[in-house]
Amino acid sequence: MSGALEDKRTATRLRILVEIADRQPAVSQGEVAEAVGVTSQAVSEYTRQLVEDGYVEKEGRSRYRVTKEGVDWLFQEAKDLRRFADHVTDDVLESVQEDAAIATADVTAGETVTLTLRQGHLHASPDADGPATGVATTDAEAGEDVSITGFEGVIEMDPGSVTVVQVPPARSGGSRAVDVETLAAMCADADVVVAAGVEAVVSLRKAGVETETSLAAGDVAAAGAARGLSGVVVATTDLVGRVTDALRDGDVLYEVTEAARVAE
Repeated sequence: MSGALEDKRTATRLRILVEIADRQPAVSQGEVAEAVGVTSQAVSEYTRQLVEDGYVEKEGRSRYRVTKEGVDWLFQEAKDLRRFADHVTDDVLESVQEDAAIATADVTAGETVTLTLRQGHLHASPDADGPATGVATTDAEAGEDVSITGFEGVIEMDPGSVTVVQVPPARSGGSRAVDVETLAAMCADADVVVAAGVEAVVSLRKAGVETETSLAAGDVAAAGAARGLSGVVVATTDLVGRVTDALRDGDVLYEVTEAARVAE
Protein backbone atom coordinates (compact mmCIF):
# COMPACT_ATOMS: atom_id res chain seq x y z
CA MET A 1 0.00 0.00 0.00
CA SER A 2 1.09 3.57 -0.61
CA GLY A 3 3.04 5.07 2.26
CA ALA A 4 0.91 8.20 1.83
CA LEU A 5 -2.09 6.17 2.99
CA GLU A 6 -0.33 4.79 6.03
CA ASP A 7 0.82 7.95 7.80
CA LYS A 8 0.19 11.67 7.58
CA ARG A 9 3.87 12.60 7.45
CA THR A 10 4.49 10.58 4.28
CA ALA A 11 1.33 12.03 2.75
CA THR A 12 2.56 15.58 3.43
CA ARG A 13 6.01 14.72 2.11
CA LEU A 14 4.44 13.39 -1.08
CA ARG A 15 2.28 16.45 -1.60
CA ILE A 16 5.21 18.82 -1.08
CA LEU A 17 7.36 16.89 -3.56
CA VAL A 18 4.53 17.04 -6.09
CA GLU A 19 4.26 20.82 -5.62
CA ILE A 20 8.02 21.22 -6.08
CA ALA A 21 7.90 19.12 -9.26
CA ASP A 22 5.02 21.21 -10.54
CA ARG A 23 6.70 24.56 -9.83
CA GLN A 24 10.40 23.82 -10.43
CA PRO A 25 12.88 25.35 -10.70
CA ALA A 26 11.56 28.56 -9.07
CA VAL A 27 9.79 27.33 -5.96
CA SER A 28 8.02 29.63 -3.51
CA GLN A 29 7.76 27.91 -0.15
CA GLY A 30 4.87 30.20 0.73
CA GLU A 31 2.88 29.05 -2.29
CA VAL A 32 3.68 25.42 -1.55
CA ALA A 33 2.60 25.89 2.06
CA GLU A 34 -0.71 27.41 0.94
CA ALA A 35 -1.35 24.60 -1.54
CA VAL A 36 -0.57 21.83 0.95
CA GLY A 37 -2.12 23.47 4.00
CA VAL A 38 0.95 23.62 6.25
CA THR A 39 3.23 26.40 7.45
CA SER A 40 6.16 27.76 5.43
CA GLN A 41 8.44 26.55 8.21
CA ALA A 42 7.10 23.02 7.76
CA VAL A 43 7.69 23.22 3.99
CA SER A 44 11.26 24.34 4.66
CA GLU A 45 11.88 21.39 6.98
CA TYR A 46 10.32 18.84 4.58
CA THR A 47 12.28 20.29 1.66
CA ARG A 48 15.54 20.03 3.62
CA GLN A 49 14.81 16.35 4.30
CA LEU A 50 13.93 15.71 0.67
CA VAL A 51 17.28 17.21 -0.32
CA GLU A 52 19.10 15.04 2.23
CA ASP A 53 17.30 11.92 0.92
CA GLY A 54 18.34 12.72 -2.65
CA TYR A 55 14.81 13.33 -3.93
CA VAL A 56 15.38 17.06 -4.51
CA GLU A 57 18.50 19.04 -5.37
CA LYS A 58 18.92 22.71 -4.52
CA GLU A 59 20.21 24.85 -7.38
CA GLY A 60 20.21 28.19 -5.61
CA ARG A 61 18.06 30.44 -3.48
CA SER A 62 14.44 29.31 -3.89
CA ARG A 63 15.47 27.13 -6.83
CA TYR A 64 14.92 23.39 -6.54
CA ARG A 65 14.59 20.46 -8.93
CA VAL A 66 13.28 16.95 -8.37
CA THR A 67 15.95 14.30 -9.01
CA LYS A 68 15.53 11.00 -10.86
CA GLU A 69 15.21 9.27 -7.49
CA GLY A 70 12.47 11.70 -6.54
CA VAL A 71 10.62 11.08 -9.80
CA ASP A 72 10.90 7.31 -9.29
CA TRP A 73 9.42 7.64 -5.80
CA LEU A 74 6.57 9.79 -7.09
CA PHE A 75 5.80 7.23 -9.79
CA GLN A 76 5.78 4.37 -7.27
CA GLU A 77 3.52 6.23 -4.86
CA ALA A 78 1.21 7.21 -7.74
CA LYS A 79 0.99 3.56 -8.83
CA ASP A 80 0.17 2.45 -5.30
CA LEU A 81 -2.46 5.16 -4.95
CA ARG A 82 -3.98 4.21 -8.31
CA ARG A 83 -4.07 0.56 -7.26
CA PHE A 84 -5.87 1.52 -4.06
CA ALA A 85 -8.31 3.75 -5.98
CA ASP A 86 -9.04 0.89 -8.38
CA HIS A 87 -9.72 -1.39 -5.42
CA VAL A 88 -12.16 1.12 -3.95
CA THR A 89 -13.92 1.67 -7.28
CA ASP A 90 -13.97 -1.88 -8.60
CA ASP A 91 -14.28 -3.93 -5.43
CA VAL A 92 -15.67 -1.83 -2.61
CA LEU A 93 -18.04 0.60 -4.32
CA GLU A 94 -19.15 -1.97 -6.86
CA SER A 95 -20.36 -4.20 -4.05
CA VAL A 96 -22.15 -1.50 -2.04
CA GLN A 97 -23.83 0.40 -4.86
CA GLU A 98 -27.56 -0.16 -5.33
CA ASP A 99 -29.51 -0.73 -8.49
CA ALA A 100 -33.11 -1.58 -9.30
CA ALA A 101 -34.29 -4.88 -10.78
CA ILE A 102 -37.61 -6.48 -11.67
CA ALA A 103 -38.54 -9.28 -9.28
CA THR A 104 -39.45 -12.50 -11.11
CA ALA A 105 -41.06 -13.84 -7.91
CA ASP A 106 -41.71 -12.55 -4.39
CA VAL A 107 -38.48 -11.31 -2.81
CA THR A 108 -37.74 -10.44 0.82
CA ALA A 109 -35.25 -7.82 1.99
CA GLY A 110 -31.95 -9.46 2.90
CA GLU A 111 -32.51 -12.37 0.50
CA THR A 112 -29.79 -13.34 -1.97
CA VAL A 113 -31.07 -13.26 -5.54
CA THR A 114 -29.78 -14.33 -8.94
CA LEU A 115 -29.47 -11.51 -11.46
CA THR A 116 -30.16 -11.82 -15.17
CA LEU A 117 -30.64 -9.39 -18.02
CA ARG A 118 -33.87 -9.77 -19.99
CA GLN A 119 -35.06 -7.40 -22.70
CA GLY A 120 -32.45 -4.94 -21.52
CA HIS A 121 -33.67 -4.86 -17.91
CA LEU A 122 -32.13 -6.35 -14.78
CA HIS A 123 -34.25 -9.13 -13.24
CA ALA A 124 -33.91 -10.66 -9.77
CA SER A 125 -34.92 -14.22 -8.91
CA PRO A 126 -34.95 -15.69 -5.37
CA ASP A 127 -32.01 -18.01 -5.98
CA ALA A 128 -28.48 -17.86 -4.57
CA ASP A 129 -26.82 -20.21 -7.07
CA GLY A 130 -26.66 -18.11 -10.24
CA PRO A 131 -23.47 -16.85 -11.92
CA ALA A 132 -24.37 -13.32 -10.82
CA THR A 133 -26.00 -12.56 -7.48
CA GLY A 134 -26.97 -9.67 -5.27
CA VAL A 135 -28.80 -8.96 -2.05
CA ALA A 136 -32.28 -7.44 -1.99
CA THR A 137 -32.61 -4.40 0.25
CA THR A 138 -36.40 -4.08 -0.11
CA ASP A 139 -39.38 -6.42 -0.19
CA ALA A 140 -41.06 -6.87 -3.57
CA GLU A 141 -43.80 -8.96 -5.12
CA ALA A 142 -43.40 -10.65 -8.48
CA GLY A 143 -43.28 -8.01 -11.22
CA GLU A 144 -42.40 -5.17 -8.85
CA ASP A 145 -39.16 -3.20 -8.70
CA VAL A 146 -36.69 -4.27 -6.02
CA SER A 147 -33.49 -2.59 -4.83
CA ILE A 148 -30.34 -4.71 -5.07
CA THR A 149 -26.84 -4.32 -3.60
CA GLY A 150 -23.84 -6.57 -2.85
CA PHE A 151 -23.27 -7.53 -6.49
CA GLU A 152 -21.05 -10.56 -7.15
CA GLY A 153 -20.19 -12.52 -10.26
CA VAL A 154 -20.79 -11.68 -13.91
CA ILE A 155 -24.16 -11.36 -15.60
CA GLU A 156 -24.21 -13.63 -18.62
CA MET A 157 -25.05 -11.64 -21.73
CA ASP A 158 -24.24 -11.67 -25.41
CA PRO A 159 -23.86 -8.09 -26.69
CA GLY A 160 -26.40 -7.03 -29.26
CA SER A 161 -25.70 -5.87 -32.80
CA VAL A 162 -27.22 -3.11 -34.89
CA THR A 163 -28.31 -2.89 -38.51
CA VAL A 164 -28.36 0.58 -40.02
CA VAL A 165 -30.87 0.82 -42.86
CA GLN A 166 -30.45 3.77 -45.18
CA VAL A 167 -33.44 5.48 -46.79
CA PRO A 168 -33.00 8.11 -49.50
CA PRO A 169 -33.43 11.81 -48.75
CA ALA A 170 -36.65 13.51 -49.83
CA ARG A 171 -34.92 15.08 -52.83
CA SER A 172 -34.27 11.55 -54.12
CA GLY A 173 -37.73 10.17 -53.43
CA GLY A 174 -37.61 9.76 -49.65
CA SER A 175 -40.24 7.42 -48.23
CA ARG A 176 -41.93 7.23 -51.63
CA ALA A 177 -38.93 5.32 -52.95
CA VAL A 178 -38.92 2.75 -50.11
CA ASP A 179 -40.52 -0.70 -50.34
CA VAL A 180 -42.29 -0.46 -46.96
CA GLU A 181 -43.22 -4.15 -46.82
CA THR A 182 -39.57 -5.15 -47.10
CA LEU A 183 -38.63 -2.49 -44.55
CA ALA A 184 -41.19 -3.89 -42.11
CA ALA A 185 -39.69 -7.37 -42.57
CA MET A 186 -36.20 -5.99 -41.87
CA CYS A 187 -37.40 -4.57 -38.57
CA ALA A 188 -39.62 -7.49 -37.51
CA ASP A 189 -37.09 -9.35 -35.34
CA ALA A 190 -35.36 -6.34 -33.81
CA ASP A 191 -35.64 -5.65 -30.09
CA VAL A 192 -35.20 -1.92 -30.67
CA VAL A 193 -36.15 0.13 -33.73
CA VAL A 194 -35.19 3.81 -33.90
CA ALA A 195 -35.30 6.43 -36.62
CA ALA A 196 -32.96 9.20 -37.67
CA GLY A 197 -34.40 11.81 -40.02
CA VAL A 198 -37.87 12.76 -41.22
CA GLU A 199 -37.70 10.42 -44.22
CA ALA A 200 -36.89 7.53 -41.91
CA VAL A 201 -39.78 8.39 -39.57
CA VAL A 202 -42.26 8.58 -42.44
CA SER A 203 -40.98 5.34 -43.99
CA LEU A 204 -41.45 3.48 -40.70
CA ARG A 205 -44.93 4.92 -40.25
CA LYS A 206 -45.89 3.72 -43.71
CA ALA A 207 -44.48 0.30 -42.84
CA GLY A 208 -46.52 0.18 -39.64
CA VAL A 209 -43.41 -0.15 -37.48
CA GLU A 210 -43.38 1.45 -34.03
CA THR A 211 -40.14 3.18 -33.07
CA GLU A 212 -38.59 3.76 -29.67
CA THR A 213 -37.52 7.29 -30.55
CA SER A 214 -36.42 9.55 -33.36
CA LEU A 215 -33.92 11.43 -31.17
CA ALA A 216 -30.26 10.43 -30.65
CA ALA A 217 -30.94 7.24 -32.60
CA GLY A 218 -27.34 6.02 -32.63
CA ASP A 219 -26.92 6.52 -28.88
CA VAL A 220 -30.18 4.70 -28.15
CA ALA A 221 -29.24 1.74 -30.34
CA ALA A 222 -25.76 1.59 -28.77
CA ALA A 223 -27.25 1.61 -25.27
CA GLY A 224 -29.57 -1.23 -26.23
CA ALA A 225 -26.74 -3.27 -27.72
CA ALA A 226 -24.75 -2.83 -24.51
CA ARG A 227 -27.66 -4.56 -22.74
CA GLY A 228 -27.86 -7.41 -25.21
CA LEU A 229 -30.60 -6.02 -27.46
CA SER A 230 -30.52 -6.26 -31.24
CA GLY A 231 -31.41 -3.02 -32.97
CA VAL A 232 -32.34 -1.50 -36.29
CA VAL A 233 -31.67 2.15 -37.02
CA VAL A 234 -33.54 3.43 -40.04
CA ALA A 235 -31.70 6.57 -41.08
CA THR A 236 -31.82 9.10 -43.86
CA THR A 237 -28.66 8.73 -45.91
CA ASP A 238 -27.50 12.21 -44.84
CA LEU A 239 -27.56 11.16 -41.15
CA VAL A 240 -25.96 7.72 -41.38
CA GLY A 241 -22.52 9.10 -40.45
CA ARG A 242 -23.80 10.47 -37.14
CA VAL A 243 -25.41 7.14 -36.32
CA THR A 244 -22.32 5.07 -37.10
CA ASP A 245 -20.13 7.49 -35.12
CA ALA A 246 -22.26 6.83 -32.04
CA LEU A 247 -22.13 3.08 -32.61
CA ARG A 248 -18.34 3.13 -32.98
CA ASP A 249 -18.02 5.20 -29.81
CA GLY A 250 -20.08 2.55 -28.04
CA ASP A 251 -17.91 -0.25 -29.49
CA VAL A 252 -21.01 -1.81 -31.06
CA LEU A 253 -20.96 -4.37 -33.87
CA TYR A 254 -23.01 -3.00 -36.76
CA GLU A 255 -23.65 -3.25 -40.47
CA VAL A 256 -25.00 -0.70 -42.93
CA THR A 257 -27.45 -1.62 -45.67
CA GLU A 258 -29.99 0.12 -47.90
CA ALA A 259 -33.75 -0.08 -47.74
CA ALA A 260 -35.29 -1.91 -50.68
CA ARG A 261 -36.72 0.45 -53.28
CA VAL A 262 -40.14 0.19 -54.85
CA ALA A 263 -40.19 -1.28 -58.31
CA GLU A 264 -40.20 1.36 -61.02
